[in-house]
Amino acid sequence: MSSSAVLIVNPVSGSFSEKRLLSAINVLKERFSDVSIFYTGKRGDAERIAGDAVRKSPEMILAIGGDGTFNEVVNGTAFTDVPVAFIPAGTTNVLARELDFPADIYRATLKALNGKTEYVHLGRINDKYFVLMAGIGFDGEAVYRVNPRLKHLSGKGAYLISGLKCFTRYHPDLLRIVVDDRVYEGYGAVVCNAGYYAGSFRVCPDAGLRAPHLYVSIMHGGKRSDLLRYVFEVISGGRMSSERITCVKGKSIVVSGDAYIQIDGDYFGTTPAVITFHESALRLIV
Repeated sequence: MSSSAVLIVNPVSGSFSEKRLLSAINVLKERFSDVSIFYTGKRGDAERIAGDAVRKSPEMILAIGGDGTFNEVVNGTAFTDVPVAFIPAGTTNVLARELDFPADIYRATLKALNGKTEYVHLGRINDKYFVLMAGIGFDGEAVYRVNPRLKHLSGKGAYLISGLKCFTRYHPDLLRIVVDDRVYEGYGAVVCNAGYYAGSFRVCPDAGLRAPHLYVSIMHGGKRSDLLRYVFEVISGGRMSSERITCVKGKSIVVSGDAYIQIDGDYFGTTPAVITFHESALRLIV
């Protein structure tokens, strides 16, 4: 009986290894009679390839790359019955940490082949789904201003440098954030669909792919000192006081004002934004 799998590969992702990829392909060919391999060359390719693949109903789609690559695959496969697996080869691989997948292409492929499928929830911002988070404000600008060449050379260091540059000219606009008809004001927000953020950090510790809503962390202070305290609390794993930050849950979030946005670690655009929660939207291999 014939069986098929589709492999979508981002060859310029942060920790990509051609040697480990070849080992993974050999394992896949032992399991499936037909393994189709596609390489991305530019932004949007992974979404297009995944969308085309879904129409052929493969038994599995595997995405090798970073969180941004998987985000594209998700946007090509959401609300279909085709199982998808994330094989981490990016810079931070936040989803791999969320799913407890090894940060190695070969070993992660083995785990995917022996994993189970589960329907998980997604967030959607304007016209795009996200798996992990939508960052609005400082982190959105930091991602926007990352030097692509430096990112390729230094990985996480490029984000740190960009963040420091954004910090020196930090003058955020006040945002209006409506969460399920509750109105808040703040200078930045992170909308979490997953528990981890930017690696091993947690902005909303109670968030998770199986939680029945999104979590929204709203930063109220607009000074550099407020931002520093916020970053320190996130890094140290603490919980900010209600005077500095509000963390609420909801299924519908509307953000107005002027701010940059990143989703799943890639630049998305600018506000205004309408964010919604979508139950059982993705058949994920865990």
